[in-house]
Amino acid sequence: MRKIFAQLALSIISSVCLAQTIHSPIQAHYVHAATYSKEFTDIFSFTDNQAALCALKSPSVGVYSEQKFLLKETSFYSLAFALPTSSGSFGFQTNYFGYSDYNESQLGIAYGKSLGRIVDIGVQFNYYNIRIAGYGSESTVNFEMGAMFHLTEKLHLGLHVYNPVGGKFGKNTDEKLASIFTVGAGYEASKQVFISAEIVKEENKTVNVNAGLQYMFAKQFFARAGIETQSSSPYAGVGFLLNTFRMDIAVSYHPQLGFTPGLLLIYQFNKKE
Repeated sequence: MRKIFAQLALSIISSVCLAQTIHSPIQAHYVHAATYSKEFTDIFSFTDNQAALCALKSPSVGVYSEQKFLLKETSFYSLAFALPTSSGSFGFQTNYFGYSDYNESQLGIAYGKSLGRIVDIGVQFNYYNIRIAGYGSESTVNFEMGAMFHLTEKLHLGLHVYNPVGGKFGKNTDEKLASIFTVGAGYEASKQVFISAEIVKEENKTVNVNAGLQYMFAKQFFARAGIETQSSSPYAGVGFLLNTFRMDIAVSYHPQLGFTPGLLLIYQFNKKE
């Protein structure tokens, strides 16, 4: 496996030397399934659209981990923290993907502000780093921003753009982070059922659709399922809530690369009913 990642590192460097390459940021779709909502929003929603910070009513911290395709070398970890205030809501996010010989990391600081009953907006600034053992590391700074429109009490629409300009790694390479544009919507059919879908256009890739459904069996239990159409990858998970604590166990499946198990933990401070 380490030989495979060494070859990956060499191919990245070779491609950088020859022409501009577009690098996709590492993401986890399961944690974004409740973004376009008010009733079902959680702390990881703002990592998909920063305007979702406005739906959080109490400070929260969350950790998500998945082992992509059951390989420890492709492990992904994400930590998020949110703090609502009278002047708006603040968020902090950090991601890590890979292992000691090859890894990617991102640090981000976000801010969300409600402009009234209908419109929320948000912005986030990121520091993104790629490190390859024996070749050093390169980094870049970028930003993303989003808006949420609450068309009715149950229907919500969101717009988001990631890295609309720049995002180039270092001064001596032509590799850059991809620009990503997203339009999404969510419908809270009831207190138990939430349906969402988003259309994603990533630079140099075909249009992707992410669709999901969440169902609350009881106050303490829920299930979530969805699919990413670009790679025909379905995902599913079950969640357990106990007062201010929540735990999800999730799994996704790639037709060629196999299964990815995941674990999500969320804690809300001074939770308000």
